[in-house]
Amino acid sequence: MSAVTRVAAGRRGAGLAAVALCVFALLLPGAGRAATPGVQTLDAGWQVRLVPGDKHAAAYPRAAQWLPASVPGTVQTDVLAAKLVPDPYWRDDEAKIQWVGLADWQYRMQFDVDTATLARQHVDLVFDGLDTFADVALNGHKLLSADNMFRRWRVPAKAWLHAGANTLEVTLHSPIARLQPWLQKQPYPLPGEFDSAFGDEAEGVQTANYVRKAAYQYGWDWGPRIVTQGIWKDVRLESWSALRLADFHIAQPRVDADVARLQAQLRIAADAAGKAQVRLRWRAPDGGTQSLVRDVTLKAGDNEVSLPFEIAHPQRWWPVGYGAPDLYDFHVDVALHGEVAASAERSTGLRSVELRRPVDQWGKGFEFVVNGVPVFAKGANVIPMDSFPNRVTKARIDAMLESARDANMNMLRVWGGGYYLEDAFYAEADRLGLMVWQDFMFGGAIPPYDKAFRDNTRVEAVQQVDRLRDHPSIVLWAGNNEVETAWETWGGGAHLKATQPRAEVDRIEQGMRELFDRTLRGVVASRSPEVPYWPSSPGSDYDGAANVLDNGDYHYWNVWSGKALPPSAYLDVTPRFQSEYGLQSFPALATLHSVLDPADLSIDSPVLRAHQKFDKGKGNQRLLMYVEREYGKPKDFAALVYLSQVMQAEGIQLAAEHLRAARPQSMGSLYWQLNDVWPGVTWSSVDYYGRWKALQYHAKRFYAPLRVVAIRKDGSTRVSLVSDRTTPLDAKLRVRVLGMDGKLVWEHTQDAQVAALASTAAGDYTDAQLLHGADPRRTVAVFELLDHGKPLSRHLSYFDAAKNLALPDPGLHAELSADGHGVTVSAQRFAREVWVDFGDLDARLSDNAFDLLPGESVTLQVASAADAAALRKALTVRSLYGATESGP
Repeated sequence: MSAVTRVAAGRRGAGLAAVALCVFALLLPGAGRAATPGVQTLDAGWQVRLVPGDKHAAAYPRAAQWLPASVPGTVQTDVLAAKLVPDPYWRDDEAKIQWVGLADWQYRMQFDVDTATLARQHVDLVFDGLDTFADVALNGHKLLSADNMFRRWRVPAKAWLHAGANTLEVTLHSPIARLQPWLQKQPYPLPGEFDSAFGDEAEGVQTANYVRKAAYQYGWDWGPRIVTQGIWKDVRLESWSALRLADFHIAQPRVDADVARLQAQLRIAADAAGKAQVRLRWRAPDGGTQSLVRDVTLKAGDNEVSLPFEIAHPQRWWPVGYGAPDLYDFHVDVALHGEVAASAERSTGLRSVELRRPVDQWGKGFEFVVNGVPVFAKGANVIPMDSFPNRVTKARIDAMLESARDANMNMLRVWGGGYYLEDAFYAEADRLGLMVWQDFMFGGAIPPYDKAFRDNTRVEAVQQVDRLRDHPSIVLWAGNNEVETAWETWGGGAHLKATQPRAEVDRIEQGMRELFDRTLRGVVASRSPEVPYWPSSPGSDYDGAANVLDNGDYHYWNVWSGKALPPSAYLDVTPRFQSEYGLQSFPALATLHSVLDPADLSIDSPVLRAHQKFDKGKGNQRLLMYVEREYGKPKDFAALVYLSQVMQAEGIQLAAEHLRAARPQSMGSLYWQLNDVWPGVTWSSVDYYGRWKALQYHAKRFYAPLRVVAIRKDGSTRVSLVSDRTTPLDAKLRVRVLGMDGKLVWEHTQDAQVAALASTAAGDYTDAQLLHGADPRRTVAVFELLDHGKPLSRHLSYFDAAKNLALPDPGLHAELSADGHGVTVSAQRFAREVWVDFGDLDARLSDNAFDLLPGESVTLQVASAADAAALRKALTVRSLYGATESGP
């Protein structure tokens, strides 16, 4: 089985379409013949220990003995399983695992090889991922030295194999211990990202820049420092004779409603020149099948074979909300002398994608166009789901992506400081219709400019683009995250420019340009030309400065970071595409309970600070400042957790709705961040355990396909009708102004023409026009979009900061249904940010963090593994009323 066949096989569990492909392939003529290369997995029976003589053996003698090891996995998870270190997520035990990443480790396993395998002409040893500096030996013979976490390593092994038992050894070297002595001798360190909190690297002298390894594992401002080592992906022997199908790709030079002009591209390694037959078959989303057969001539060595073909009136893949994310299943056989010698499968969607850059009155735009339709990108940034990639299951991936889909997102950005995600992530994104902005793995730090580093990265890029290019969800490849803007505007770059000779500064700049503007751009252009490339986020495609409002994409951090401006400052900037912005909040109390003692639950406890990585733990005070500035002083810690989530949700909503209302000047909103890497205090809207924060519920509303947006600024409210629908709508706009006790102050209804794929201005109202003399502290404006009397969208607007409102006791009541699958919440008077909670029980609600008008009630669906009795006992409901010390 080739690598590409293995990838396709791995997708078969990803969805019904892939299962159908498997069944389809078994029905094909010749598909059942045992002619594909043999595969022997080598993922079982591994052991690990400290390398003999490692200095850490004195303190950890058990680690010097052979321990059971998991592959795929990391040394850290192996020593955790052996109970040599505590859980680094518990309290402040992160410090107690640091020594593992500073040591050198040795893995070994024994495996049997049969004579049939040895009878084949080729036997390759394949590592899908080694983390990171690794020496591999087979039966005492060194086969390879690896130095890139993101590469697959393939090496001929037949010469060193024998029938019966064989021994495979992998020696892993600490990237910090290996690189620090070298770095100390260099004339200067390149500017990096976050300094270690544990003293293993001097301030400003970071090794992460110099190695192709996941940067987040060195610590980030939302996650711990756990510098992993290990055999982090699958290992196998591949045996074959005559030929090997190294890659199978469905290129899409042209796809429109009338025809898909495609190419089946095969890379074939052949032992000898000769004739072969390629048989291509495919199944359409509606079940129809087609096929073609071509005779090809192969030369000895590597062959690139391209078979052009067409599909009339293709069933195209669409982003969620614009059509069905239809997928085609393709199967290819390569036959010699009538016998199948290699096979492979692909599931892909047919679509066109363009990054359109219109020049207009606002500058130079940045918008995604799929199948000819401009799409406003609604979504968030994705970080790794765990410090240990081997702990990320397909179920966790699916749950995260379904959370994004359920919150009306259509795009996720895979951020460049992590790793290229598992095949299951992209397969599920394909199935759900979620577009993926895919960064190459560079995150903020300035990379070396030497050719060897660049060549290593080029191989990585080729392998990753080849692995992922058949996923229709990927609509952009981006060279890096914040490298260009870091060099232009951050302190480290400025210091280096001021202290190094101009010639050296030029070499650094030229090296970045060569890597991001030429090398990676060239890989995408040659391997996946249908998908746009963007050299740096934020950036302008080297058309002037990075991170500007009028050209390209924009990261806005003067709210929270930088100047710590209030969320209202989001209204002062309107970029062409806002690809990062965010506010922090605490995770659910249940999540904090899982990793903290009760005594740790105070804003300045050292342990809680250890779970706050922004500004070395000072972020908790910043979070408290944001809460108090908007809402007042929380009455207790539970109120602080709740108010932090409300603050985050309302602040991000303000920014997202401002961006949506500004369409087409702005064409994207990707907030920071969707998910968490651990149970910490971060910018996420879904915490480490998959629990939705208030922001995720708000996103479900503010990212809805139809949205009435009312933004109040400087005593005036502007109303916009935002639509992602492809057809216009005739509706009604109703404006009501109510006292918080329910008394109607004023009401007006007007016709509303909601244009397709647009934001339509629907009115401007001064406070005086809305209030008609009512008390602004006790009044709320309600804007509703109605279709034949049915509310399609509702937006509430207030006339003062939340802490200044005279909120009444809402008289909230919540009642669980008999079966526990629903809960009805009612309010006698106005209730803002109603939060229904089940304590430490996990329960997903159909809605939460919502407002209730006086006398209003709502019934929510409840999804939980807990029984009704437990849910009823744990049920609580709260609102902003009574959450602060100064409140009623």
